[in-house]
Amino acid sequence: MSETASTTRTRTLEWSDPVATAAAGAELAGIDYMRALIAGELPPPPIAITMNMGPIELEGGRVVFAGVPGEEHYNPIGVVHGGYAATILDSVLGCAVHTTLPLGVGYTSLGLEVKYVRPITRDTGRVLCEGEVLYRGRKQATAEARLTSEDSGKLLASGTSTLMIFGA
Repeated sequence: MSETASTTRTRTLEWSDPVATAAAGAELAGIDYMRALIAGELPPPPIAITMNMGPIELEGGRVVFAGVPGEEHYNPIGVVHGGYAATILDSVLGCAVHTTLPLGVGYTSLGLEVKYVRPITRDTGRVLCEGEVLYRGRKQATAEARLTSEDSGKLLASGTSTLMIFGA
């Protein structure tokens, strides 16, 4: 099947060097790094550009991201791929834990569980994902998040994660 000019789309992405940004972020406590991202003092990571998402509010142990899923995120069956929801949930869950970490302490996801509730399409509009830390120990943390439609407030997906804390 050939495509015509009327059915093809193009999206051009630009991002900053993620290694340089991570190095700058390593000089900050987790909450200060996240504040610098929101303030535009540090550039967003490439995944945020690709997925059209990013943090809009935070406090210690809690983060909210906004995202705009589009047809560039579609899967072969004509809806936004579940990976979009999983990615924004994973990002929010990790960043919620990140806000609790002092300078020199890092984290990585050990597991992610996602429950999909409703399909997401380009017509869903802006989505909000709010995550919070449920438990933060010395070596491990757990967090939960909800992904909702900003317009309707309806739940689209939810997730939980266990994260390993290192360098503490």
